[in-house]
Amino acid sequence: MKTDIEIAQEAKMIHIREVAEKLDIVEEDLEYYGKYKAKLTDGLWEKVKDNPDGKLVLVTAINPTPAGEGKTTTTVGLGEALGRMGKKSAIALREPSLGPCFGIKGGAAGGGYAQVVPMEDLNLHFTGDFHAITSANNLLAAMLDNHIKQGNVLQIDTNQVVWKRCVDMNDRVLRNIVVGLGRSQDGVVREDHFIISVASEIMAILCLAENMKDLKERLSKIIVAYNYDGEPVTAGQLNAVGSMAALLKDAIKPNLIQTVENTPALIHGGPFANIAHGCNSVRATKTALKLADYVVTEAGFGADLGAEKFLDIKCRMAGLKPDAVVLVATVRALKYNGGVAKENLNEENLEALKKGIVNLEKHIENIAKYQVPCVVTLNRFVSDSDSELAFVKEFCENRGCEFALSEVWEKGGEGGTILAEKVLETLEKKESHFAPIYDEKLPITEKIETIAKEIYGAAEVTYSPAAMQAIERLEKLGYGKTPVCMAKNQYSLSDDPKKLGRPTDFTVNIREVYVSAGAGFVVAITGTVMTMPGLPLHPAAERIDVDDNGRITGLS
Repeated sequence: MKTDIEIAQEAKMIHIREVAEKLDIVEEDLEYYGKYKAKLTDGLWEKVKDNPDGKLVLVTAINPTPAGEGKTTTTVGLGEALGRMGKKSAIALREPSLGPCFGIKGGAAGGGYAQVVPMEDLNLHFTGDFHAITSANNLLAAMLDNHIKQGNVLQIDTNQVVWKRCVDMNDRVLRNIVVGLGRSQDGVVREDHFIISVASEIMAILCLAENMKDLKERLSKIIVAYNYDGEPVTAGQLNAVGSMAALLKDAIKPNLIQTVENTPALIHGGPFANIAHGCNSVRATKTALKLADYVVTEAGFGADLGAEKFLDIKCRMAGLKPDAVVLVATVRALKYNGGVAKENLNEENLEALKKGIVNLEKHIENIAKYQVPCVVTLNRFVSDSDSELAFVKEFCENRGCEFALSEVWEKGGEGGTILAEKVLETLEKKESHFAPIYDEKLPITEKIETIAKEIYGAAEVTYSPAAMQAIERLEKLGYGKTPVCMAKNQYSLSDDPKKLGRPTDFTVNIREVYVSAGAGFVVAITGTVMTMPGLPLHPAAERIDVDDNGRITGLS
């Protein structure tokens, strides 16, 4: 069986100009990055902004497991299937971070015959967007420390610096550091921290900004520290906005590539869903909706994270209204949630399936709370028995969900035709009445508790003293009437990754709260989730290589 990278390297790509033609994009609206990648110009939006919107389909999933679910693969395969059926379709995805590429999760290009290409480029440096975000983030950090060193006119309290440096790599030793050591001219000694670039507020801002004007306004609002009077100090006060925007002027433009079946794919931005808002950029999604009749997008990890943030943050801020949701699961993952060890997942086990399917049930219920029609799809594996497939189908249909099997990894768009037909039928027959699940004007604690209780199923929420103090401070400063971005582990509905299935009677603990004023939301960190991941015992980096002909191997 061929690997993902082998399939990607054998794909017959067409020139990106031809891909663009499928969406009626002319050459003058492309900025080429070689033959197979391009950025879309700012002028394109001006040409298409008055076009009617196509249908927006969100692909999400159950909580991820080591067995894999194939959310991005399904997104790509569904877009390919719609294209095969003669529909004008486009895919809107996030860019992968180098952290998981070299860590444990792998890349984010999809898989098998349902992936975007050039896969190696996408999973590595792509068009340099993440480098630009990292540079802008660290420029602001450098200007902050320089201001403190050069007299500290803004009276910044060095014990209340909240802006962190970032790097697009899993590097746990950088989580907590000391800067300014050495001679007096080397700066002021203070404790500092690193986060992964995809957790940077600048990533969130880039993905939510409508245009350069909006981007600069958001950058100016970034809170970098507090002064001795407890007042926020912003990037605007440090006069850093212009230079940061200069670094981001190309990164704000969406990227266009293709799938292995040459379906157009707009790839832009990449915030993690467990520590950020987990969606591709508003610009990419809105542009795709003006160019295609059907846009398939995805939100990271399970529906409790990515979908919740897509619906409560991105759609609210951008005025987007999803027409349908595709919820991805596998029999193997459901059995894992039912207590079966990974090495035994190939064996038929209806009892474990019945026990673990409650995870899927909770996600179905959650999507219904947003009043958006739902289609459940199973990524089919050869080990799935007919009895197991029939049980899941009946389970979903009894709950008012359409159901379809998917074989897009093996067959590409052809393997997604049944799913595409179900999605089209749902779009035609079921109307979306999308609405967020909370009013953003509610107090911060009420918004947190709505998400924890309604989406996660928690019995109660507790707060560390520091978190409560931060909430009181933010509301006093006027930052309380914004959406909440929950930072939570992805493996469980709870904040404990070991509680699989559908845990009940659990408590969610909020240990830290801060505002991303430029992005426009408050972040609540639960449990032990980290904004700088670490590498596993045997990272994927150990398997990646380049042969004498420059061909990359081992990337997944």
